[in-house]
Amino acid sequence: MRPWFSLLFCVIGVLGSAGVAMSETKQMVGWAEKVRIFPGNLVLLAKMDTGADNSSLHVPDFTLFERNGKTWVRFEVTAHSGETATLERQVIRTAKIKRHTGPRQERPVVLLDICLGNIVREAEVNLVDRARFKFPMLIGRSFMGDRMAVDPSLQYTVEPDCPGMRER
Repeated sequence: MRPWFSLLFCVIGVLGSAGVAMSETKQMVGWAEKVRIFPGNLVLLAKMDTGADNSSLHVPDFTLFERNGKTWVRFEVTAHSGETATLERQVIRTAKIKRHTGPRQERPVVLLDICLGNIVREAEVNLVDRARFKFPMLIGRSFMGDRMAVDPSLQYTVEPDCPGMRER
């Protein structure tokens, strides 16, 4: 039986060190971070939410309209600095969100480029009134993917620094 224990410890050691190596390649972020969104080039405070599939953005009011036979949405976003930008984006789908209280909510979903630290990704973002929440943006797992790990004891660990980003 002793040879099996030795083999088991070797396998656990190899797997354990592989897990450490994988985690070292991920950007460590805090539970709250600053992000920059494009278009708009606005810096927002965001909560990292590993329980959410997709990201959400505080938009108290929006206007749906048609452009070239497709549905678009016009909305205003206010940055952490107080700067406001009016954005127009094509609606890629409508999300049906199951809420803890009340009926399902339908939200337009748009594509935005989000910069967190030096990582930039195009992400699906649903538009919703988040006025009752502290953070105007929620970053979900689809943005974080396999590139980030969240440490709940940290906050505001990185500045959004994506110099190659341009308005689209």
